[in-house]
Amino acid sequence: MTVKRIGILTSGGDCAGLNAVIRAVYAHASGHFGWDVIGIHNGTAGLLARPVDASALDDKVLGSDMLRQGGTILGTTNKGNPFAFPQENGGLADRSAEVIEGVRQLGLDALIGIGGDGSIAILRRLAIQGGINLVAIPKTIDNDLGATEMSIGFETAVQTATSALDHLQPTAASHSRVMVLEVMGRDAGHIALSAGIAGGADVILIPEIPYKFATVEAKLAALRKSGRNFALVVVAEAVKTESGEAITAVHGGGAKATHTYGGIGHYIGEELAIRCGAETRVTVLGHVQRGGTPEPKDRVLGSAFGVHAVDLIAAGRFDRMVAWNARQVIDVPIQTAIQGAATVDPHGALVKTARGLGISFGD
Repeated sequence: MTVKRIGILTSGGDCAGLNAVIRAVYAHASGHFGWDVIGIHNGTAGLLARPVDASALDDKVLGSDMLRQGGTILGTTNKGNPFAFPQENGGLADRSAEVIEGVRQLGLDALIGIGGDGSIAILRRLAIQGGINLVAIPKTIDNDLGATEMSIGFETAVQTATSALDHLQPTAASHSRVMVLEVMGRDAGHIALSAGIAGGADVILIPEIPYKFATVEAKLAALRKSGRNFALVVVAEAVKTESGEAITAVHGGGAKATHTYGGIGHYIGEELAIRCGAETRVTVLGHVQRGGTPEPKDRVLGSAFGVHAVDLIAAGRFDRMVAWNARQVIDVPIQTAIQGAATVDPHGALVKTARGLGISFGD
C-alpha cells in the first residue's frame, strides 16, 4: 500500500513518556518516509467532534523539550466508550460509526493508537468495524499488559513512589511513626512491589497476595524488638480489607460520578494504629504518579516504540502492538496483547527478592 498520511492519538489515562512517542512517530514518519502526521486531540472524543478535533504535526514537536514534558500534548480521555456512549437522558448510544467517519474525514492511511488494554481493545474493535489500519503502542503506569515486559509510564510512576518513600523515611524515624504509602496500579501490584523494594519498605501489601493483620503486626513487633523506631508500609490501591472487601472512592464531574480504587491506605493505617498502638501517618500519592518529568527509561522506551510503530505501517503490518522483550522492540497481535491482565506473580523473581530482603507481604 502507499502511505501518505497517518494519524496518532493518545487514549485512556495519561502518563509520563507519551510525548516522547509522539515526537518519535513524527520524526520517523515525516523525516524518513515523508508522510503527513495528524495529531488527533482527546482520543476518540476528537474523532466524534465535528469538525474533527485534529491538527497536523510539524517540526515543533521535534524539540527536545517534548522529551521532558509530562502528560500528552494531544490530550486524552478515559471516558465515553463510543460503543456505549453516555447520553444526557442516562442511556447509552453506539457512536462507533461516527468515530470511524471521523477517521475517514481525516483521510488517514493508518492510525497509531497509544493506550492501555481497555483503550486498545476499543480501538481494535473500531478498526475491525471500519477497516482502519491500526498499530497500537502500550502505555500504562500499571504495567499490566502481559505481551510487553514494560509499558510507557511505569518507570516514572515507580520513581515517584520510590522518591516518596525516600522522603517519608527520615520523618518516620524522627517521630517514631509507621508511614503508610498508598500507590496506584489498578488491579496489579507492580508499582507497589518495585517501589517497595527500591525504597526499603518493611511491608508491601499487593492484591495478588492476601494478607493478615496478625502477620503485619508480628513484622512491626520484630522491628521494634530489633531497636527500630519506625516502619514503612506500601499498599497498592486495589488491596482489599482483611475480610475481602474492596475500598473505592467516588469522583464527581463529567457525565456522572465514577468509582475508582482509593482509601485502602487509610484503612490500613487506622487498623495498625488500633492493633499495634503505633502512631501512623498515611500518604496517598494518587495522580502525582501520572505526572512529572518522564524518567530516562520512559523517554527511551517511548522513542523506540514510536519508531517501530511507523516501521510496521511502512511494512503494511497492521493489527499489531509494539512491545518490549529481552531488550528488544518486538510486535505481537493486538488480540494476544490484550487478553487478560498481567498481575504480579506471587512466586516471581521480584517477590522472591523482597522476601529475601526480609520484606513482609502480610501472608
